[in-house]
Amino acid sequence: MTTAENTTTAHSADPKAAAEKNLLDPGFELTLRPMRYPDFYERYRDAIKNTWTVEEVDLHSDVTDLAKLSPEEQHMIGRLVAFFATGDSIVSNNLVLTLYKHINSPEARLYLSRQLFEEAVHVQFYLTLLDTYLPDPDDRAAAFAAVENIPSIREKAEFCFRWMDSVDQLDRLESKADRRLFLLNLICFAACIEGLFFYGAFAYVYWFRSRGLLHGLATGTNWVFRDETMHMSFAFDVVDTVRKEEPDLFDDALEQQVTDMLKEAVASELQFAQDLCGEGLPGMNTDSMREYLECVADQRLQRLGFAPLYGSSNPFSFMELQGVQELTNFFERRPSAYQVAVEGSVSFDDEF
Repeated sequence: MTTAENTTTAHSADPKAAAEKNLLDPGFELTLRPMRYPDFYERYRDAIKNTWTVEEVDLHSDVTDLAKLSPEEQHMIGRLVAFFATGDSIVSNNLVLTLYKHINSPEARLYLSRQLFEEAVHVQFYLTLLDTYLPDPDDRAAAFAAVENIPSIREKAEFCFRWMDSVDQLDRLESKADRRLFLLNLICFAACIEGLFFYGAFAYVYWFRSRGLLHGLATGTNWVFRDETMHMSFAFDVVDTVRKEEPDLFDDALEQQVTDMLKEAVASELQFAQDLCGEGLPGMNTDSMREYLECVADQRLQRLGFAPLYGSSNPFSFMELQGVQELTNFFERRPSAYQVAVEGSVSFDDEF
């Protein structure tokens, strides 16, 4: 039977047969009733409530603040916005080329469609940051080409591609080995890129905010933060569903692969920290960032049901002083409280 015939069969399957399919079974289910994965649909509905636009972010005061920064701090900001400019594009490509292709649930694809819109908003926000923060056209061009000309950012991009490109040639997840490759792609996407690289970047932003600087950047980051936390939670829910449906995929070998992946991600992000921090700045240096990243990595491993690796604690008090609003649990909260054009600040739970 050809791939096209297989896909057609999936479209025309009776409700009972569709209900017996697993989330990673090949095909392209289209039927939303009866709903197989209602939690994914609720995530889509919650995401709609959390709508914001770049035009709501006021960056005027940031221009004044940038002039006050030391050369070392200006270097940090330049590197940070250069990473932002490329990071969400990598995420968007993986959404379209891999996740939408292989997560066989119309409810999940609704959420992924919404997530792609949110990633587009993030890209627009970072484009606006670059245009505002880097008035020189040559500086902006260099930032957009960061993957080619900034080694610490190139290393992070190469890490992403090493773990995520392994499923590029898979049209269908036919075997256990295929599904393992997909899980590694999804876990890299959620735990390492959105869940470690971006959360490392958020720490720099909130360090500036703790000193009364760059409030426009912090405001936009609050909203990006909420989006990214929802994206990560959705991806982990997909992993949980696959674990329930196909528990034999989650063995010691997979745990070791994921642990190695997180170790590699921490090492890659530390190279970026060394580039940003140099010899160190008051309240922000490579050693403290190492502790922070190790703490985040342990949280990701535990959320995936694997043993923590480092035992480090969060060294950044300013990450716990952003004010308490909706985020009562940093890693596992339900996003039901979000409303359109949410305002306010972000907090991290006490364990982080």
